[in-house]
Amino acid sequence: MRFEGKVVVVTGASSGIGEAAARRFSSEGAIVLLVARNEEKLSRVAQSLPQDRTVWITADLSTEEGARKLADKAQQLGGADVLVNNAGIAVGGTIDQVSLQDWNTQIQTNLTGYFLVTKFLWGQLKAKKGNVVMTSSVSGLGGDWGMFAYNSSKGGITNMVRALALDGAKLGIRVNAVNPALTRSDMTKNMLDDEALMARFNERQPLGAPADPADVASVMAFLASDDARLVTGVNLPADGGVMASNGQPPQ
Repeated sequence: MRFEGKVVVVTGASSGIGEAAARRFSSEGAIVLLVARNEEKLSRVAQSLPQDRTVWITADLSTEEGARKLADKAQQLGGADVLVNNAGIAVGGTIDQVSLQDWNTQIQTNLTGYFLVTKFLWGQLKAKKGNVVMTSSVSGLGGDWGMFAYNSSKGGITNMVRALALDGAKLGIRVNAVNPALTRSDMTKNMLDDEALMARFNERQPLGAPADPADVASVMAFLASDDARLVTGVNLPADGGVMASNGQPPQ
């Protein structure tokens, strides 16, 4: 019950890692504020959690209006203690295939959205001596073939975490990220259905692919808890050992 009575905001909470994070923080006593664009999916998740400690709203967090709406709702609950910045999308393609519209959509959702939500909750986090946990990716620590725009957005998150941690430290705010490898979610469903691709992922992910979202959420809960009070500015791979490799194939 490390989060009993604390307000935890989880973005992208309608499925995957966001849903798992909402369930994990709720199981440890948090008042969870769930946010996503898809009302039907978000409502399903919210209704499965304790109703006296669960609040949900729909919002487009890539816009200033959506981020302000979220901040206002969190303030009504007493202010955010923890922000789990998780909402995201993936746009594939090499640089000659990615259109300007694709690029803008990717950056607006994965990077600008994280900026806006953190910005508008920053004052609440300062008042509560709270912290931020962001969902980055192993794709924010190294490159992928054919994922130019996605890698750029996740790489931005990786360094955003470091810079915000420096600025936040004197205010009592910690900022960290979890960097998963392939994880089961709606966003990766097409990949999970490809047996040949999954075999290649299992060659590179020593503890096996795909990861369960609940296992990523448990790392988030650690980073957000007082157990990690000396941890800030960290991009923590929760990747089944992917980043342990130098990239050479199994022998």
